[in-house]
Amino acid sequence: MNDFLSGTVFALCCVAGLFFLRFWRKTRDRFFAYFAASFWLMALHRVLLLLTRLGDNEHVVVAYLVRLLAFVLILVAIVDKNRVGPRKKAASSRDESPV
Repeated sequence: MNDFLSGTVFALCCVAGLFFLRFWRKTRDRFFAYFAASFWLMALHRVLLLLTRLGDNEHVVVAYLVRLLAFVLILVAIVDKNRVGPRKKAASSRDESPV
């Protein structure tokens, strides 16, 4: 049962990555590219867990570092999206000025 659920999570991570890739292709917004890459990293995490479990390898830390990288990538995407650059700041101040 655990293998079935792990395979399901792997497949859904791949589908979510494709979903965000589709939005990135439409908008060319880095936010969606970051999310697509992070979901594919989570799918890779599932594969690495399976491979380390099948062999008698105690190097599971590498799999969890991949997962940590995926979550850090999500945080980078959120910070990058919410960062206000000089161009955005000038445009927003121009829109809010009274006429």
